[in-house]
Amino acid sequence: MSASRRVLPLRRSNGLRVLDLCCGAGGLSMGYYLAGFDVVGVDNRPQPNYPFAFHQADALTFPLDGFDLIHASWPCQHFARVTAWRGDRGQHPNLLTPGRERLQASGIPWVIENVPEAPLRPDYVLCGSQFGLNVRRHRTFETSWGGGGDLLPPCWHHKNLLAFEHKGERAYADAMGCTWMNKTEARQAVPPSYTHWIATQYLTHTRQEAAA
Repeated sequence: MSASRRVLPLRRSNGLRVLDLCCGAGGLSMGYYLAGFDVVGVDNRPQPNYPFAFHQADALTFPLDGFDLIHASWPCQHFARVTAWRGDRGQHPNLLTPGRERLQASGIPWVIENVPEAPLRPDYVLCGSQFGLNVRRHRTFETSWGGGGDLLPPCWHHKNLLAFEHKGERAYADAMGCTWMNKTEARQAVPPSYTHWIATQYLTHTRQEAAA
């Protein structure tokens, strides 16, 4: 279903625009949308189920002007442990380093998300269980504002928590809140709850800066 035909959840717009680079099928984009942002996604592959405005383009060259916040989920395969177990990390490019440099040079507030093994400053480290989701999925976020407002309680890996594995994937996708994706898309997805919360931290930070 195209973005124009998809019925999105109700939310109150905050009048800000976020650019989601390497957006995939839009798990993290949805979190920003729910926090009030208008969302534009960029990915180098077609994303037929992406629910917002979409451009198939190179995330390292796509224009950044006109956005209030930029999010980037550079491909994680170069850093992920699973790549070392099942393949060769050297066969996957490190886009995180040049991508971070580009965001830093932009002068626009930014967020980078990746696997815990990636060389990110851990401004926020999130797990689905912190949000009451029945999934174990750790992700690290580095931000231009440096974090703050840590989420409590810590993650809780109880015995019935769904772990990411290539079985029961429909249940895992739905438990993440990525119900509009197919199972293959959901393998690369991150729960919308993560960026819904990250977005509130950004908005709190900007309000505090304005008041200072």
